[in-house]
Amino acid sequence: MKLHIVDHPLIRHKLALLRDEKRSMPEFKKLLHEIGLLMAFDVTQDLETEETVVKTPVAVARADKLVQQPVLVTILRAGIGMLNPFMEILPNARVGFLGMNRDEETLQPHSYYNKIPMQALDNKVLLIDPMLATGGSALNALDFLAEKGVTDVTFICLVAAPEGVEAIHARYPNVDIYTAALDEKLNEKGYIVPGLGDAGDRIFGTGDDENL
Repeated sequence: MKLHIVDHPLIRHKLALLRDEKRSMPEFKKLLHEIGLLMAFDVTQDLETEETVVKTPVAVARADKLVQQPVLVTILRAGIGMLNPFMEILPNARVGFLGMNRDEETLQPHSYYNKIPMQALDNKVLLIDPMLATGGSALNALDFLAEKGVTDVTFICLVAAPEGVEAIHARYPNVDIYTAALDEKLNEKGYIVPGLGDAGDRIFGTGDDENL
């Protein structure tokens, strides 16, 4: 099964708080960070390790260390909100960025920026974006990475819609998707129901009534 719902009481609790439309911007960012940390342990459970030895104050101990750290790639701008917790537990990971925005009429993503480390060609890539709605941005990102020769990608989101999951697996059946929740559906505007609104706006305080 390529869809993994990271189910944990703390994640469910924090996600309930996060969904609340009355949650303040600082609270939203803090909860997103905390959920990201909790999800990161599940997402990284299959990273390859190798045996080493370390000297403790008492004796020599056999231990494991990562063979290599994955490359983190985030889809701008909302992905930044989930990037930091993964950077905390993987401090030596290289980080790439894909800039995309969505046409609110066609619901199609448009790319405007990309910077991906070369290490993505040989390492596992963790592709991060809080919302998987229509799947347009995720597919655009996966297409870009595939065109560059990246072959091992795991997609990580906070909330997913069935339509987005199906869209990814129709084109990339081997991509693992990790999410904290699989919601009901998309509405006519392409937003996840019940969802949590626009993650980018809630992270950065840029709702429709707050822009120039």
